[in-house]
Amino acid sequence: MRERKLTTGLLRLAKRRREPVVVQTLRSATAATIAYVIALRLSPEPAPLTAPLTALLVVQVTFYATLTNGIRRVNSVVAGVLVAIAFSVLVGLTWWSLALLIVAALAVGHLVRVDEYVAEVAISAMLVLGVTTVGFTAWARIVETLIGAVVGTACNLLLPPPVWVDEAGRSIEDLARRVRQLMLRMGEEAGGRIPWERAAERLHEARRLDHDIVQVDAALRQAEDSLRLNPRVKEGLLHRVVLRTGLDTLEICTVVLRVLARSFTDLAKARGPKELFPPRVGATVEQLLSEIADAVVSFAVLVTTHLSENAESAEARLSAELHTAAGTRDRLAELLQEEIRKDWAHWQLLGAVLTETTRIIDELNTEHRTRRLLEELDRVSRGQRAKLPRLALLRDRLGVQEELWRNHVGFGERYR
Repeated sequence: MRERKLTTGLLRLAKRRREPVVVQTLRSATAATIAYVIALRLSPEPAPLTAPLTALLVVQVTFYATLTNGIRRVNSVVAGVLVAIAFSVLVGLTWWSLALLIVAALAVGHLVRVDEYVAEVAISAMLVLGVTTVGFTAWARIVETLIGAVVGTACNLLLPPPVWVDEAGRSIEDLARRVRQLMLRMGEEAGGRIPWERAAERLHEARRLDHDIVQVDAALRQAEDSLRLNPRVKEGLLHRVVLRTGLDTLEICTVVLRVLARSFTDLAKARGPKELFPPRVGATVEQLLSEIADAVVSFAVLVTTHLSENAESAEARLSAELHTAAGTRDRLAELLQEEIRKDWAHWQLLGAVLTETTRIIDELNTEHRTRRLLEELDRVSRGQRAKLPRLALLRDRLGVQEELWRNHVGFGERYR
């Protein structure tokens, strides 16, 4: 019985091995332990806890974050130690010198741009100033900090962090499915008599999608960091741009959907006890929203698919769904023209419904998607060349830029 429970626990842990909490816990504990063992041999301190503390703070989920955090962490400690040495020589430790020390350390932290480690500058200065043998302790603290930073960075090479592209892709697909569910509910209510309060509920649901977009954006930022400076990843720039532009398109669709929900709410108020749409128009609106909802999910699958065969099938499915939705949209336009000729009192709201559904179809269009993708690739490439001109020149000499562009063009052709 005990062995079965142990086996079950191990299987659960194996399934969760890629979750951020599990990965972060194991890698942080490993880095801190190794840093402490090394510091015991190299540091003159009997309990060199600064090394494991530094490793614990330096190790992050992605290699890019680990490297940048390590540099800032070392800079903050060295700056704090130098401030403490200056104060120990000039004034020593008193209540007023401690206050001046903290102010000076925080100011130095902002000057050296250590970002979130500004407080670490003051902490290091206070710890060093509070001991008797300042020079001895300062050197030991710098050594321990370097050990922790090096070990934390090395752990990402020996224990490579996961690439969070799949996690970001799943979050994008989940967002698309939530958009689809809302569209389906709005379509089901389009042909009946609904009070404006219920239409307003759909408007509030559309507004809550903004919170979902924030969560997806956080997952996408983590994926983008995991692709930077990762030796296991090829075409990291391409993956980042594809996912980012895909999320931008879905965000535009959610904004338009919120406007559409607002139009439904205003129309429900204006028509009062009458049906939101006449029966034929309502049935067509329901069909159109259902087809657009399916296209939104297909679009999310397309931008998160890596294998060429799956991408081709996703592209074909999206193109077919958009073609069908465009035909239904044209039929809805004819029905709305007939309705407006009979009763033009609410022609602006009826026309807004047609405009907003057309905008979503246009945003999901594969040709529009290709143009936006290539424009974003151009913009990012120009930004990189302006920021790092020497690196760009080296890449051009090695032929890397031409190969990257071939991959970009090939990827763009996949959307045509």
